[in-house]
Amino acid sequence: MTRAFLFILILAVGLSSCKSPEARKPISQKSGSFIKISAERNKKLNAKEFTQIQNIIKQDTSKKYIASESGFWYYYNTKVEKDTITPSFGDIVNFDYDVKDFNGNDIYSDEEIRPRDYAMDQQEIFTGLREGLKLMKPGETVTFLFPSQKAYGYYGDKNKIGTNTPVICEVTVNSIIQTKNE
Repeated sequence: MTRAFLFILILAVGLSSCKSPEARKPISQKSGSFIKISAERNKKLNAKEFTQIQNIIKQDTSKKYIASESGFWYYYNTKVEKDTITPSFGDIVNFDYDVKDFNGNDIYSDEEIRPRDYAMDQQEIFTGLREGLKLMKPGETVTFLFPSQKAYGYYGDKNKIGTNTPVICEVTVNSIIQTKNE
């Protein structure tokens, strides 16, 4: 009897452990509502920053602002009229710049940042500044108005620039050293 009981017990354990695993059902289903809410929030933020930029331009009638194809605005403080080079991929650009908020308050002064060398499109720099440098010639000084998505975006710089902060940068290109790209 104990042998029969033991046999049945082993048979029952064996059969119950042979079940195939069942797929887990999702706890929640994504409806896309987060993406819709995020898109709406970004549209409102862009509209607000566009209005701020337009107000700055309206108040500063002494400057000729240019809208870039990349989504920022700028004017020349010093413009070089003669044909000279603009930076291309890999060229080394030496430049000074400062960063201010839309009220004109210094966030980073050019003394804090110091002149820096930048290998065009090969090093990290915020999008708007990278695109702005491509428009400049040696000896030019340009003031850029960058909406937050062209500046430091959602994360800021994790130091002095907060979330979704539009900035004004005055940039002077000191020199461009062309490199041979093969």
